[in-house]
Amino acid sequence: MTDITNAPGASARPSSTDLVAASLKARHRKQKRLQWIGLGAISIAFLMLFILVGSLVSTGWQAFTQTHVTLDVYVDPEEIPEARLPRGGFDDALAASLGKMLPGVDMSDRATARAVEQVLSNGAQFELRDKVVADPALIGQTIRMTVPVSDPFDQLNKGLIDRDTPEQNRRVKNNEIQWFDDLEAEGAISKPFNWALFTNADSRFPELAGLKGALVGSFWALLTCFLISFPLGIGSAIYLEEFAPKNKLSDFIEVNINNLAAVPSVVFGLLALAVFIGWFGLPRSAPFVGGLTLALMTMPTIIIATRAALKAVPPSIREAALGLGASRQQVVFQHVLPLAMPGILTGTIIGLAQALGETAPLLLIGMNAFITSAASSPFESATALPTQIFIWADSPERGFVSRTSAAILVLLGFLVMMNMVAIYLRQKFERKW
Repeated sequence: MTDITNAPGASARPSSTDLVAASLKARHRKQKRLQWIGLGAISIAFLMLFILVGSLVSTGWQAFTQTHVTLDVYVDPEEIPEARLPRGGFDDALAASLGKMLPGVDMSDRATARAVEQVLSNGAQFELRDKVVADPALIGQTIRMTVPVSDPFDQLNKGLIDRDTPEQNRRVKNNEIQWFDDLEAEGAISKPFNWALFTNADSRFPELAGLKGALVGSFWALLTCFLISFPLGIGSAIYLEEFAPKNKLSDFIEVNINNLAAVPSVVFGLLALAVFIGWFGLPRSAPFVGGLTLALMTMPTIIIATRAALKAVPPSIREAALGLGASRQQVVFQHVLPLAMPGILTGTIIGLAQALGETAPLLLIGMNAFITSAASSPFESATALPTQIFIWADSPERGFVSRTSAAILVLLGFLVMMNMVAIYLRQKFERKW
């Protein structure tokens, strides 16, 4: 018989080894292509994150410092008589002391005196008032004070106002720039860390506005959210996973819990507005109502995380405990639940971190009101960190731009810390089977 593969004119067929090698090369090329696509996607994600954080830092770091001026203030008894406390001409006393430090300034001219007074922040007079009210013996004496300047001069010192801009387009006039330069030449200008950003509540004046009220409001709201969602979420998950019969009703409940986890947050805000405020008559803008709303949002997340943690416990644990005579309740609460607790805590912290950053439901229940003091209880009106950011971002004042970015950085810092705690708890207590 003639071998057709060796016959003249017959085409040589590739061997199976060559076919496998070619297939492997093609698969390797596809695998490399997929790896490069994945690396490209990760690189783009990190680039976007870097741009976001970089833009926030470049804009917000200025808010972490505040320009101050040091004055020797004479507490004039004629302007601030002890009999009229806490009333008195505290702003006039500060302006007169500042005018003495400015060469060639005629404080007898009313317009000039008013312009000099506007160099200082509106809160400076209240600092002087509090000092004198606390110690009336200061009347008639000269005291040294370091007070913040107003927002335009703070921006001038931070380079946010261009001196080369035409005077009619600047918030600070040429003579006022000269006053500031004279104060700086005398060493009266300083720029320390802005502790007022954390110790002051909100204010109409950017140089006085702080996050204390928002921090306290977020604390009360998260505390309420935790005290409600944590026990109810864990209890619901334990019942559905360990005790509930597997029937159409339990399947219906499970499907709805999964759907609630994907419902937009604004829907929960509308629900809270209609039920908690409209029907129950709870106070508007209160962190307690905000906590109830956030609890409704967080509970599905906690239930899902708890059920996943309970499922991760090996069945052999349950079987061993039942074999030793433990009841179903003892098995769950003495053996399964302790082993699942790291996963439960991780899911809870992540759920609370998500609740901390929610804005839409809190806006709908009125937690964006202008509040100038921190709430002392969860039933008083307050703001929260996300709503405070919304308020400042909507403000026309130029000084609130940097404070908005700074508040976002503070919020991101809290979120990062909460996620770090969740990762630590998972790695510290998690058991691998």
